[in-house]
Amino acid sequence: MKILIAEDDMRLLKNIVFMLKKERYLVDGVENGVEALEQAFIEEYDLIILDWMMPKMDGITVCQELRKNGYEGGILMLTARDDAQDVVQGLDMGADDYLIKPFKMQVLLARIRAILRRKNKPIEQIIQLQSYELHVDARALFKNHEKIELTKNEFLLLEYLFINKGRILTREQIYDQIWGYDEEVSNNALDALVKLVRKKIDDGEQPSLIQTVRGIGYKLRDAYV
Repeated sequence: MKILIAEDDMRLLKNIVFMLKKERYLVDGVENGVEALEQAFIEEYDLIILDWMMPKMDGITVCQELRKNGYEGGILMLTARDDAQDVVQGLDMGADDYLIKPFKMQVLLARIRAILRRKNKPIEQIIQLQSYELHVDARALFKNHEKIELTKNEFLLLEYLFINKGRILTREQIYDQIWGYDEEVSNNALDALVKLVRKKIDDGEQPSLIQTVRGIGYKLRDAYV
């Protein structure tokens, strides 16, 4: 797999390139948006990682130009912006995902793996399970057409479960997806998060949508799939 990284922070750029090469990806790095666009037209990349704020041309403009010119690979935005409107703008311009700075390298690697897995197997943008609808692009969950308010981590948990409906996800996989392996979180952080999500999405009249698989992890309950 070949990856292009555009990042004007040279220290961060070198760190990302180093980490990806350790993971045996083929990697090119550039320092601004203009170079990123030029390089993308010369070489074929499976994934392009773009910093939002770059000199000469910002990442969102590069993303838009890539999609206009037929680029179909993955695009991951790196940004210090966490406002919902900025996130929506990035996704609407063609980005597949975004990662807010500062971030853990293991989280970046997990997001890269997820995008590359979807490259030849696009995920549903609206995933339906009985009375539930998870809108991937809008990062929202609806039950009986009513929106359920979720925190960032609550949505990440449900998104991961919905995309992998029918599969058991280990605790380690879920920790990697939400916090990264090197994030310092307590051993019961995942259990506490699941408990909070269940309170929001379950009606108490039937077993929880999120099923505990003892000794392994969690999955969506078969009756709902």
